[in-house]
Amino acid sequence: MPPKARLKPYLTVEEIKTRYRQAPDTIESRRWHLLLLVAQKWSIKKAAQVVGLNYDYAKEIVGRYNREGPNSVKNRSKDRQPPPAKSLLTTDQQQELSEALKGPAPDGGTWSGPKVARWIAKKTGRDHVWPQRGWDYLKRLGVNWKNQ
Repeated sequence: MPPKARLKPYLTVEEIKTRYRQAPDTIESRRWHLLLLVAQKWSIKKAAQVVGLNYDYAKEIVGRYNREGPNSVKNRSKDRQPPPAKSLLTTDQQQELSEALKGPAPDGGTWSGPKVARWIAKKTGRDHVWPQRGWDYLKRLGVNWKNQ
């Protein structure tokens, strides 16, 4: 029989139970459930099976709780920011496009998303730029459609 894990006494069993019941999402709830079972003298292996977590992940949760306390149980995935979108054009190139948009498109007509995308591809040396990115730049640079 595996040895029972011990939790540092940051919270009582009742406080852990309350946090388990009031967890804002399922990820955090399962973590608190695991900690509740371990606090009630269950082995990590058995508690992980009951809660439906991988044993190594369960050990990680218990270890992090013992090192960092109750704040370590929080689901941090919601706090992550997505990486910023990479701009196709530098600031100077955007200024150049803004100036180009004041005149007619290279074919003599009005500017459109595909036309801007082709302009961007030519300026940046890319083989292809999706038309949607052209529309994105038209919106970003505040093209007034009523005057065209």
